[in-house]
Amino acid sequence: MLLLDNITETPQIIRSQVGYRKNMAIPKTNNNAPGNNRFGLLDYIKITLIGFSFTALWSSLHGIILPMRLLAYVPETQKNTYLGLLTFTGLLLAIIVQPMAGAFSDATNSRWGRRRPYILWGTILALILLPGIGLATTYVTVLIVYCLIQVCTNTAQASYQAFIPELVPEKSRGVASGVKSLLEVLGGVILVRITAYFMGHYSTDVGESWMWIALGALGVVLFTALIITMVVVKESPSNNYTRLSLSTFYRIFKIDFKVHRDFGWFLIARALLGIPGVVLQIFAIYFLMDVIGIPNPASAAGDLLVVVGVCLIAMVYPAGRLSDRVGRKPIIIIASILGAIGTIVLFFSRNYIQVMVAGGILGIANGALLSASWALATDLAIKGEEARYLGVTNLAMAGGSALARLIGPVIDFFNGISTNSGYKVMLLICFLSFIAGALFIAKIKQIKAIPK
Repeated sequence: MLLLDNITETPQIIRSQVGYRKNMAIPKTNNNAPGNNRFGLLDYIKITLIGFSFTALWSSLHGIILPMRLLAYVPETQKNTYLGLLTFTGLLLAIIVQPMAGAFSDATNSRWGRRRPYILWGTILALILLPGIGLATTYVTVLIVYCLIQVCTNTAQASYQAFIPELVPEKSRGVASGVKSLLEVLGGVILVRITAYFMGHYSTDVGESWMWIALGALGVVLFTALIITMVVVKESPSNNYTRLSLSTFYRIFKIDFKVHRDFGWFLIARALLGIPGVVLQIFAIYFLMDVIGIPNPASAAGDLLVVVGVCLIAMVYPAGRLSDRVGRKPIIIIASILGAIGTIVLFFSRNYIQVMVAGGILGIANGALLSASWALATDLAIKGEEARYLGVTNLAMAGGSALARLIGPVIDFFNGISTNSGYKVMLLICFLSFIAGALFIAKIKQIKAIPK
């Protein structure tokens, strides 16, 4: 969290600590110990590998598979609306589930540890539900399956993302966040391009087998990452924890913004800065189809997401490392301004090459935002409540993502007034989101971590 200087005491709603055996795959670390260099690159990868598969899943579903599937069930002139409402509904569930699952994980005491049971069952259930995307025969069925998968993966994610603040020394969390973002972007880039190739052979009339190959590839990646995580990341039971009671459960979402005013600015900025990336990912395929006029929009959308992803990959690690040196705030502000510039370039793009250039600029901007903002979040998580606080912090990003989905009806409304004017409004919203996000970050007077 972001705190004011005069905060000296923080209420501990769910107090718990995690112990690790010396011979476990993840070395025991003391986040407060100076000069602790025992955490290596392989350890960073171990604790964030499952994020690779989650990003691969959602980037492929949102960017390629769902937009193509919905064309069989919804009117052409309302495709942005239906896609936006579908993903908005799923995000509402994610907003609720992630902090709640994180709180339960913080309060769990099992022989498998606090995190792995939720990662295991959340991912297994998502794998069981995934074929429902292909089996669905109506829009409502797709909506139900999609929402259930959101619940399952967010239950798993709420636990896995607590590994960084629990295990990584404070001075290295920027690097850890960079590695986390790097793996997540790699998952998106690699699987999106593969999925785009498969779905490029799919249409509402032919090529159904290609859709099943795409879904199967996602399932294999998700299952493989789960097995590796369950084997190499081992927790020992903790005896220091507090059970989640009804008297404290309502406080999971409670933040005193009168006291934590700077944290409020951070949450607003995080929500705003999350809008452009989601908008461009969700509606890119329809933008390329209607505005640029590309014959194979699925393949072109895959190319665009790869360009964005490669630039993300090139930026996330150095941005995370630089944020350890100069601070998180200046990195976030500069990246926001760069994102606004990329949106302007996309606004004036009229061909494939210009779109890819704009995508590269936006990729660089979002790569820096990913590392710096997540590093800031992990800096401020309370020890023993990491999953809950990161879940609450992620509410801001999820809230921005949910709002981004509602731009779908806006696009179709303005397209109905004037051809493709809805996409111009879409890009204007993205531009303003970058600028407003930077302004709210600038309002933060001082960043101070809660005492660990």
